[in-house]
Amino acid sequence: MIEGFLQGVRMLVRGFAFWAKRPRVMLLGLIPAAIVFLLVVAALVGLGFGLPSLTDWLTPFADDWVEPWRGLVRGTIGAILLAAAVVLAAVTFTAVTLAVGDPFYEQIWRAVETELGGEVPEHGPGFWRAVGDSLGLIGMGAVIAIGVGIVGLIPLLGAVVGPVLGVVLSGRLLAAELVSRAFAARGLRGTDRRRMFRGRRSSMFGFGVATQLCFMVPLGAVIAMPAAVAGSTMLARAAIDAAASAAPPGAAASAGD
Repeated sequence: MIEGFLQGVRMLVRGFAFWAKRPRVMLLGLIPAAIVFLLVVAALVGLGFGLPSLTDWLTPFADDWVEPWRGLVRGTIGAILLAAAVVLAAVTFTAVTLAVGDPFYEQIWRAVETELGGEVPEHGPGFWRAVGDSLGLIGMGAVIAIGVGIVGLIPLLGAVVGPVLGVVLSGRLLAAELVSRAFAARGLRGTDRRRMFRGRRSSMFGFGVATQLCFMVPLGAVIAMPAAVAGSTMLARAAIDAAASAAPPGAAASAGD
């Protein structure tokens, strides 16, 4: 499991290394990432300014409490809300960036596919497919954010377990979304994807956690997004190629039917 996790991390590193091979294509991936990043940061800053009023509104029962208990309770709830917002922001950033920047990221995906060799699908999954996947990703991100907020309410442990759980769950979700392009372009459905990643879940987990941690670094989301698209394509191709070599003759051709 550890080796698989590290293999997923190495896939992201290989994605960063793709800058040296196709810098112009990778540079295009910075444009939608930078635009969406600024919007997400603006939303988080707005939340930060409004957080004291929001926590006061959520805790009317503490109005008559004496300090430090009133400040402690409201500060804890504010921290939980902010942690949940950061988790949702990371997932939303990925979803919106992939939808808005679909033409740019399709060029990165195609460049990586060509570099890896083999048959490359003529058409990517398409803009509307990317929008649909992005909406689903945002919905799942909202569920994760709510879960992180609930876990954060656990005394003592919540402040530590909540953020860690957020990184783990959102990282896995990001990985599943990022690798979907290579599968969708080949017409492979959810059951086919799960079958191909059977025994490789730790690799996807490692890739997702590494990507999520990069996104949490200031400006890391902008810089890492093209690398994440490239690395996820390599990860997906590794699973697709392994399944194709292990499948009986003719099975690979009918997988997407």
